[in-house]
Amino acid sequence: QVQLVESGGGLVQPGGSLRLSCAASGSIYSINAMNWYRQAPGKEREVVATITFGLSTDYADSVKGRFIISRDNPKNTMYLQMNSLKPEDTAVYFCNARIKVSPWGSTNDYWGQGTQVTVSS
Repeated sequence: QVQLVESGGGLVQPGGSLRLSCAASGSIYSINAMNWYRQAPGKEREVVATITFGLSTDYADSVKGRFIISRDNPKNTMYLQMNSLKPEDTAVYFCNARIKVSPWGSTNDYWGQGTQVTVSS
């Protein structure tokens, strides 16, 4: 059984910073790409940032220059440093990872439960 657990959400004022973490645990053979998604009320879930096992990164245009994605491969953990936060960043943030549980198995998508980020004065 594989679990992804996010932490680090909360309430922050505009211009502030937060750091999200996502820890993967369980029967894990390898983790390929890891992603942060977010979903605001009444909107579709959207990808925010992506990081490969080789640490290549990609960002949504709306967060480029403000957010930094990183990961610690030995710890199976991913992070999202969010700076210069804006009210429009308010959403539930989800981590997602493509994981193999055995050398001969397929790669499947796993999701965390989500963590609320609210940017408001």
